Amino acid sequence: MFEVKDVDIMISTRYLIRSLTFTLNSGDKLAIIGEEGNGKSTLLKSLLGICDYATVTGTIHSKGNRIGYLEQSYEEENLNKKVFDFLFLDEEDYYNKIHSLYKKLEILNLNDSILEQEMRTLSGGEKVKVGVLKLLLDEYDILFLDEPTNDLDIETLEWLETFINQINTPVVYVSHDETLLANTANMILHLEQIKKKTDCRYTLLRIDYDTYVSQRLSMIEKQTQVSRFEKRNLDHQMKKLNQVMNKVHDQQNTISRSDPHGAQLLKKKMHSLKSQEKKLNNIVLTEMPDVEEKIHFFFEDVTIPKNKVIIQLDIPELRIHEKVLSKNIQLDVIGNVHMCIIGKNGVGKTTLIKKIYEELRTRKDIKVGYMPQVYEEVFDDYETVLDFIAPKTKDDITKARMYLGNLNFTKEEMEGSLKNLSNGTKAKLFLIQLVLNQCNVLILDEPTRNVSPLSNPVIRKVLKDFKGTIISISHDRKYIEEVVNQVYLFAENGLKKVSKFDISSKKC
Repeated sequence: MFEVKDVDIMISTRYLIRSLTFTLNSGDKLAIIGEEGNGKSTLLKSLLGICDYATVTGTIHSKGNRIGYLEQSYEEENLNKKVFDFLFLDEEDYYNKIHSLYKKLEILNLNDSILEQEMRTLSGGEKVKVGVLKLLLDEYDILFLDEPTNDLDIETLEWLETFINQINTPVVYVSHDETLLANTANMILHLEQIKKKTDCRYTLLRIDYDTYVSQRLSMIEKQTQVSRFEKRNLDHQMKKLNQVMNKVHDQQNTISRSDPHGAQLLKKKMHSLKSQEKKLNNIVLTEMPDVEEKIHFFFEDVTIPKNKVIIQLDIPELRIHEKVLSKNIQLDVIGNVHMCIIGKNGVGKTTLIKKIYEELRTRKDIKVGYMPQVYEEVFDDYETVLDFIAPKTKDDITKARMYLGNLNFTKEEMEGSLKNLSNGTKAKLFLIQLVLNQCNVLILDEPTRNVSPLSNPVIRKVLKDFKGTIISISHDRKYIEEVVNQVYLFAENGLKKVSKFDISSKKC
């Protein structure tokens, strides 16, 4: 149905893809994974023929199929439209689709009043839902989805999983949601930048996500063990050889001129030893695996007393302009809890967490760090990566560079503009800042949503082990399961504490 043959993709002189070949058939669910900035969105756009910033060569044959595309972010032109005008070409188009419109609105938990809203006024999750709605109102032979899970509430995430699994239409998608990947993908395309981001490779397998991760980790572990064994064995042989060569060299220096036969024997022996040395030097060892997801960072000496009052929130009404989002909001956070606020898209979770941050940011008895949902809210005040981290001394700069290196930042990225970073790389940069500032209270709005599924387990482990307080918003089911010990459902009537093991759409 869709064929790709020997496709190369370059940006400037950097290859993102070399010799990519695959065929999509009915029922294929191809998940594209990889670290931030490796070209996943660029690949989608290149396959669709709408990438104007990369050089694409090779053959892409869609065989006349109608392709639906859910983009990761909207152009300014679409953000200025009302939802109605974004969804429909004209009144006639609306009436042709009205029979399915309201059913699809209900499925996606959207009120029909949203049709009159401007796209830019929607929450992140609502924008994604409207994009999905546009796809559902038409019939397509293939679907391309770029980060369809970003900001979606748990109920819609579960619906999306069912939708992807039930349709026979091939689906090509980029996602960082490990649960969605595990529950839907039957093909994996893993894009990597290797050799310190100077080269690229890809892995394409018809396999489910969990099996791919398991096999990959097993391969990495086996290759690491073989590489270490070979190096130890070679070092041992070289050490023994050097000992013998040194002994022969000493004998050559002390042998009497009256013993030419002995000197000749020592010369032959040294020649043989040097021949052995040459052979050992020419041995090609198994290389240590070159993988990107080996990131490393941790919080240093961060604690909060268990009886420390972090916040006692009492908000009669939470508003955006004239719109009342919720009433009677009460929240007490004490000690080193890791709490998460969940709720349907558009209910006002981000507005609430911003208010929490504003109440805490000036406190002198705690050190508060904030990671917003829209990174530009903070980044617009800074030019470069090191400006944002704000090191003051030479030692600070050295430490910052070390942490950046541990999260796979290249030297160019460290010294480059913030604007050139991918969203996932920006997310990691916020985490580094929280570490360097020794924050003991973290306010996190969707901390894992832009980070690759291969790096996310490391980040979840670090946040789980964090000894301070975490107040967060997330729809990431792995994050809620592994990091969080208190969950609050946010709705029109305030916050309600719920069990994290019972947050499916049936309950929330």
